[in-house]
Amino acid sequence: MSTKVEERYIWFDDKIVRVGDAKINVLSPTSQFGLNVFEGVRCYWNDGQKQLFAFRLDDHLARLKRSQRLLQMEDKYTVEELKQAFLDVVRANDYKEDIAVRQTLFVDGFGSWSSCGPVNMFISPIPKAKTSAEYNKKGLNCCISSWRRIGDTNLSPRIKCGANYINSRSAQLEAIRNGYDTAIFLNEYGKVSEGPGSCLFMVKNGELVTPLLTDSVLESITRDTVIKMALSEGITVKERSIDRTELYTCDEAFLCGSAMGITPVLSVDKYAIRSCNDGNITNRLYKKYAVINTGNSEQFSDWVTPIY
Repeated sequence: MSTKVEERYIWFDDKIVRVGDAKINVLSPTSQFGLNVFEGVRCYWNDGQKQLFAFRLDDHLARLKRSQRLLQMEDKYTVEELKQAFLDVVRANDYKEDIAVRQTLFVDGFGSWSSCGPVNMFISPIPKAKTSAEYNKKGLNCCISSWRRIGDTNLSPRIKCGANYINSRSAQLEAIRNGYDTAIFLNEYGKVSEGPGSCLFMVKNGELVTPLLTDSVLESITRDTVIKMALSEGITVKERSIDRTELYTCDEAFLCGSAMGITPVLSVDKYAIRSCNDGNITNRLYKKYAVINTGNSEQFSDWVTPIY
């Protein structure tokens, strides 16, 4: 990397600028009401190929457009413009390491919470090591949160927007305050949903199980990745509702997301879960994911976009 994190380049207001030079109006709807939609895209460095690969970039941009549509925000940028801006700003930083990139569409100006525009955008890359602590751990001790996950009848988790993450904030702060690494939500019906910014899988009797998308779960790209990887390995995948106590007695569990990757769950509410080892499903998927996201898989080569 050619610049310090504090001086890195970001894409803002249709141009590439130093991060300190990007200014947002404090009275804008994004500042006052969290009126924005975003994607967190991971890029992985392949040292052998001397190449940085963006993982499932096209899928992230498609979801960004869906979130924008559901919040009825002004449709300012085409998918091609979103993609080119992403590539330009990562190249401007000359990253040669794993990074995370936040791409955000937000409502600027002097409007209210009901405003649809004007829409602006920033794209901010950062080295993966500089992201939140829970995204850099080898295993997670989790609790079931006392906070319930938002649902489609109040604030849909299908929309990846800034305001939704206050729900995740509540659960994460509660977990840390009580000595855990992170939390697992239940939905309004008391069924397992997901973690703050991550989806959940468990293994029971050799089968991979994950909550339904209608169980207050984000339409996660990493969740879809895990399911497709598992099926390619001949692993049975079941999408169904999960009871809280099933997690206490499952054989394996992990949380996954673009920022987190695939991270084993070591315990839930102090109930120990078998740790990751070479023979189990979690480890198999973790290793396959590392091969795919660094551009070393012919089978899933369409999932990676070379930056340079």
